[in-house]
Amino acid sequence: MKEIDLVYRTMFAELVQRSLDGNFKTDFPVEGRFVSVPVKGNEYWYFDYPTETGDKRIYVGPKLDEEIAKRVNAFQEIKNDIRGRRKLVSTLIREARMSAPEQFTGDIVEALSNAGIFRLRAVLIGTVAFQTYSGILGIRLPSAVMQTGDADFAQFHSISVNVQDTIPPILEVLRKVDGSFRQVPHQNDPLRTTQFQNSDRYKVEFLTPNIGSDDLAGKPAEMPALGGAAAEPMRFLDYLIYEPVRTVLLHKSGIVVNVPTPERYAVHKLIVSARRRNDSNGIQKRDKDAEQAGLLIEALIATRRQSDLALAFAEAWKRGASWQEAIRRGASFMGTKGRDALITGLTEGMPQIGDDTEAYKI
Repeated sequence: MKEIDLVYRTMFAELVQRSLDGNFKTDFPVEGRFVSVPVKGNEYWYFDYPTETGDKRIYVGPKLDEEIAKRVNAFQEIKNDIRGRRKLVSTLIREARMSAPEQFTGDIVEALSNAGIFRLRAVLIGTVAFQTYSGILGIRLPSAVMQTGDADFAQFHSISVNVQDTIPPILEVLRKVDGSFRQVPHQNDPLRTTQFQNSDRYKVEFLTPNIGSDDLAGKPAEMPALGGAAAEPMRFLDYLIYEPVRTVLLHKSGIVVNVPTPERYAVHKLIVSARRRNDSNGIQKRDKDAEQAGLLIEALIATRRQSDLALAFAEAWKRGASWQEAIRRGASFMGTKGRDALITGLTEGMPQIGDDTEAYKI
């Protein structure tokens, strides 16, 4: 587990800041203005701007979000330095050997980002999200666990309903990248689509937390903010995408994305690995889940973030017996090295958060 040189970590932090600033201006042209709007007792930022057919209003985010408030206040000063950011991205990939998506995946995420999916608080999950943790943690992660043939996005249903905004039709957005994309009718509801696939079988899928009973699984949920796409309800997903972080995917001039925190990602991978089918495809996915979890746990320890790991682990553990059993089973798939890293992280991290390590029997 090799830490990335401080020079490149500083460079990545600069890229994140400049990308956030540049992305904000791209979404919000100077002809418009920000307005504060009350919605169900809370205040939210919206952006009004003129169009050929009249004024349009789009959702920005909660007024209490400090990052958004800062950029609203500094709106007139933001500059979109695309050429400089491209150079930073190239340097980080080539010299620092930081993780980057393959070209097609990067283009897919960029297209959906430009359409506004992250502005509407969707979260990039799965292996593409894992590719961002090298920059977040400042640790060089092996490329072998970063290969993927899909891109997954998740959003809370309540957010999708309450933002009162939507991105353009998903199929139109994807076909600007590859004209062979098509809707995949849901097997339990042919009128709804949670997946899109191209001629090379590359999949883009949309998910949402299933916070009810397992009876809701397999029934696609309407997602008003997702441009006509529905979303597949999944258990444990609410834990994964709670309070995501903003970072940059190293593609072109940098793509601002929302991803799960690395500690939640690691614990979630333990849980889902335990629920994989026991066939060849399921075992392959299970092994990849366990390896990603183990690598992130090692990286969290190497960067002295044991308390972050302990907090995320304790929250999952305290959700009940089914969560505990899944965590135990998932931990067994990591092998001795990963399991030892987890025990070390909890032993060092639990006292930092005022909890007792003995309460967690892995």
